[in-house]
Amino acid sequence: MLAKVFPIHLEPGNQARAEELVRRFADRGPAREDGTLSFRVYRDPRTPGYLLFVEHFADRAAYDAHTGSAAYKELIAGELADLIVEFVEIDHEMVVGL
Repeated sequence: MLAKVFPIHLEPGNQARAEELVRRFADRGPAREDGTLSFRVYRDPRTPGYLLFVEHFADRAAYDAHTGSAAYKELIAGELADLIVEFVEIDHEMVVGL
């Protein structure tokens, strides 16, 4: 399993727009992808302009299919990317899971 975490800082004033794009993407992309095991996006109510993506994929091929999809290219690499100031991509390996 491949776990990806992305802390994302947005341009000021774009929280609502970014959340709307993520919701649209979830329905068109991850919800339909067999290899996407979970796709969760969190906001910090005390920190406007911030999202935290936490995603789990069956393997690297599933992640590559996810990021190669038309929905990803349009909504994440396209529209959402224009709202991002900074993001970090962090790979994780599970140690314990309950």
